[in-house]
This record gives sequence, C-alpha cells and structure tokens, in this order.
Amino acid sequence: MSVTGLPFDDFRTLIRDLPGPDTHALAAARARDRQLTKPAGALGRLEEIAMWLAAWSGRAPQVTRPLVAIFAGNHGVARHNITPYPPSVTQQMVENFAAGGAAINQICVTHDLGLKIFDLALDYPTGDITCEAALSERDCAATMAFGMEAIAGGTDLLCIGEMGIGNTTIAAAINLALYGGAAEDWVGPGTGSDGDMLKRKIEAVKTAVHFHRDHLSDPLEVMRRLGGREIAAMAGAILAARVERIPVLIDGYVATAAAAILKAANPSALDHCLIGHVSGEPGHLRAIDKLGKTPLLALGMRLGEGTGAALAAGIVKSAAACHAGMATFDQAGVSTASTH
Repeated sequence: MSVTGLPFDDFRTLIRDLPGPDTHALAAARARDRQLTKPAGALGRLEEIAMWLAAWSGRAPQVTRPLVAIFAGNHGVARHNITPYPPSVTQQMVENFAAGGAAINQICVTHDLGLKIFDLALDYPTGDITCEAALSERDCAATMAFGMEAIAGGTDLLCIGEMGIGNTTIAAAINLALYGGAAEDWVGPGTGSDGDMLKRKIEAVKTAVHFHRDHLSDPLEVMRRLGGREIAAMAGAILAARVERIPVLIDGYVATAAAAILKAANPSALDHCLIGHVSGEPGHLRAIDKLGKTPLLALGMRLGEGTGAALAAGIVKSAAACHAGMATFDQAGVSTASTH
C-alpha cells in the first residue's frame, strides 16, 4: 500500500481487504437443495447460481429488489473520429432512458427490475487518452466513490451497465494494457466503426497504451489514465456491492473492462460477480476468459446499457425462486432416490 496519502490509498486498502463468502449461508442452501423435489444437479447452472446468491448475500437465496445501474460518461478520445456517433448522443440516450424509450427500459419492465441512471459530467469529457491521462487521481477516486453510492437505496442484486460514445475504445485500451497482445485483438466495431474509422480506432488504442506504457503496472493507474468516468463508477459500484454483500451481474465489454481493473488488483475481487452475457463485440469473450468466468447468455447483443445483465437477472431470479419455492421431498410426499 502507498504511504503518500493519495486519493487511491483508501481504495487500495478496500480492494486488499475484501470480505469473503458466507460459508454458513452456503452450507444451509446446499442442505436445502439436497431436499428439493428434483434429482441432484438436475437444474444445472440454476443450482450453482442459487448457491452463489447464498454465499455472497449471506442469507437464503432470494432476489426481491434487483437494480440495474447505468453509468454514462463522455471521452476525449472520441475527437479522433473513431465512432459514427457524436458524443452528444450519450446525453440524448440518457434522456431516452429517463423517458422509458430504450431497450433497457423494456427489459426492466419485463423482469421487474429497478433502474437508476447516473450522468457523469457529460459536458466535460475525459482527457484524450492518446496524449494525456483520462482523469487525475483525485477525480478518478471521487468518481469511484460516487459509483459506490449506486447501492444507497438498497438492492439485493446489482446489474452494472453503461452508456458512453467512444467507450469500447476505452475498454479495448484497458484490456490491451492489462493483458497485452495486439490492439487488433481487443478493438471491435462498437457502435458501427468500420473501414478507415476502425483503423483510426485501432491506432488510437495503440497510441494510448504506448503513451502511458511506463505507468501501466498498477491497475488503478490503468483505470485513471486509460479509463473513463463510467469505468471508475462501475468499479466503485462493484466494490461497494462486495462490502455490502450484494451479488453483481456484469454486462458487456465496457462493464467487463471496469471489472477487470479490480480483478487485476485482487484476484478474488470478482468472486461475488457473474457475467450476464457475452456480447457480439469481438474482444468480449477473450476478456471474459481472462477473468475466468462463464457468461450466462450468448445472444449476439452488443448494445450496452445493461441489457445483457438485465436479461440475466431474470435467470438469477428464477434460480432463487426455484430454491425458495420448490417443495422438499417430505413436503410433497415424493419418494427420494434409492441409495442401493
């Protein structure tokens, strides 16, 4: 840990000292699962999800107050003409979310999920990562702290999403910095970049990682130099959820990049998280593999705005409902399997 008294110091301590799973709640859930009217393991991954809920919530699996939190930020790197849409679209989409007109609104209504939108200083894009840090340490730490407030109203399942023109470029730069390889491994079309625009996007990622190359051994420095406000806020929200024993569903490529910062700082930092889906963005599956996770869904989506995590929340709610609501063999008068 640094002894300089810099803004990141408290986060370094928090990331280092994360609480572990609740073994008593997990044991109780496993004991009940063995009594439910089904063959052992017959619900497959739904059973694993129920056990995960118990371990990381510290109680019997249930989801009664699920929340989708969308963090919106703008990026200085967008000035390099790397995406078909102007940064003003970020604000326009935030207004669309507020009006109920986006895909995420329909998914939240369908699955009875709460929705919060966080506008992160959209009028003030981050620094252009090709030639300067995205954020100062103070601003980055403050944004992480702001993200931690996402759970303030109470939730028992947090779905992390984002909106930000240019942020698949940011996610690609983070992954390149953390994992190496070639920029082409991590850069995809995002909102529709192709041809010369895609070439500019690849070049921007290469330039950014090269420019900051002497400062990329520290994951939090990777975040503040190459990230964005929505990256920092999502990282903060994931951390706060861990401290408050709230299981987390992570959405697509950009949200996964935010999570990767935490994993790089502490290998156990994402144990309370599942990946909602693998997106159509080419680097996402590679990034998920680096995290050692298996996504719940693979629908070819690449929209962002929490949509994949929100859809996966329906599965998690079903897993909890099966565990809580199914009868035991004794209750149903059903014979148990023979042991002979």
